Amino acid sequence: MEKPNVYSHILKSTIVFGGMQGFNVLIGLLRNKFVALFIGPAGMGLVALFTSTIKLLGDITNLGLPVSAVRELSKAYEDTDRSVLERLVSVFRRWTLCTALVGMVLCVVLSSFISQLAFSSSDYTWHIVLLSPAVAFATLAAGETALLKATRKIHKLVKSSVYSLIASLVITVPLYYFYGIRGVVPVLVLVALAQAAIVLFYSFREYPWRFRGMFCEGYRFVRLGIAFIAGGVIGSITEFAIRSSLSAMSDVETVGLYNAAYMILVTYAGTVFTSMETDYYPRLSAVPDVGRQFNAVVNRQIEVSVLLLAPLLVAFIVFVPVLLPLLFSSKFLPVLRMLQVAVLSLYARALFLPVEYISLSRKDSFAYITVETLSYVMLFASVVIGYILGGLFGIGVGMTVANFSELLLVVGFYRARFRYAFSHKVVRIVSVQVLFGVLAYACTWIDNPLGYWASGLILFALSAIFSMRLLRKKSDIIEGLRRRFKR
Repeated sequence: MEKPNVYSHILKSTIVFGGMQGFNVLIGLLRNKFVALFIGPAGMGLVALFTSTIKLLGDITNLGLPVSAVRELSKAYEDTDRSVLERLVSVFRRWTLCTALVGMVLCVVLSSFISQLAFSSSDYTWHIVLLSPAVAFATLAAGETALLKATRKIHKLVKSSVYSLIASLVITVPLYYFYGIRGVVPVLVLVALAQAAIVLFYSFREYPWRFRGMFCEGYRFVRLGIAFIAGGVIGSITEFAIRSSLSAMSDVETVGLYNAAYMILVTYAGTVFTSMETDYYPRLSAVPDVGRQFNAVVNRQIEVSVLLLAPLLVAFIVFVPVLLPLLFSSKFLPVLRMLQVAVLSLYARALFLPVEYISLSRKDSFAYITVETLSYVMLFASVVIGYILGGLFGIGVGMTVANFSELLLVVGFYRARFRYAFSHKVVRIVSVQVLFGVLAYACTWIDNPLGYWASGLILFALSAIFSMRLLRKKSDIIEGLRRRFKR
């Protein structure tokens, strides 16, 4: 029988980190609302393509340092000898600076090729050249953020994140208001500069710049980062390829509509997954061997994730006709049907994402890269074929098909390689909550408004009651909150 305090810890960490992400999302919502109003779907499509370019070049050139260095810097932080940490920080920063410069140069060199690839034209070559500093700033910001994370400076990390979001809002709104779509490149560069400056301010106060250690010591970071580089690059290439394909088959406005839906699904609805990298991944890594205890850690994480996320997904399916114009504008209503069916894909994501951390916790690069590669290939094929057959709605169907296909792949692969299997409890919880989600989606085809809202609200209530009852049994947090509320 699972200990209630274990579930309480998982629930608490999920709520805390999800809440932090939720605050970030609220500010992002305000910013995106203004962006949608001032530059429309076409402008957002342009932003999506340029942002994908920055991310792709960053992932290719940063050698996985922002992720792989966390383990080494964290170990040094636990060491009583501070000089070891200061030496590694100095080496890490020099490597980060070099990769930032390489990324900027590569952006300039490949500008014409990227323009042809993304827009089937060389008209945007100079735009991409001007974006090159943003690649360097993004790499520097990612590096310093990893440093704060590795050395447990959570307070500084939260402050830098909040101020960065506020700065992006202050920069974005006036420039888009006055310059419209012509302000896209200046906004991306200035926002990247502001974010880098803010996180550098906090990290340099903790760890001033010092020239220590040999440059070659940084190879330990690179060696650990190979799997992360491959996974990140494959993901960035896939997203870039999807947006470029949609631009070639249709226009930039279609890319903007797709990006709005993607933003809602991955960013807004994914706040529950935020705690996994910060809390769940270290806990899983601490389990010495695969087996019953190891499987229990994974299954408990899945239970809490599904119980927290499922009622939100039902509510999202039901309320998205109201939320979409509020989050963006009425110009984005063509993506409504795509969103409602694509929300179902997040049920699969809540299941396979905790499982995929198994390979990372066991340092099995082959398993991680193999699954990531096959998953992204399925996603690209499903989205493109879906758009050809059914337009934007077809993309939503394609995303759902791709995610459930990834779930089947992960279940089979990880069972064979790590002897992992879902518990009977996970299967029961998922079966009930997925049923509520499918029924909620079926309600979206009801033409009668009264029938639509009545059935949707009833399903949301049933899903929420089911989750609350189980969470209350498994955790003392819900009961504690109830007692506080009574007092």
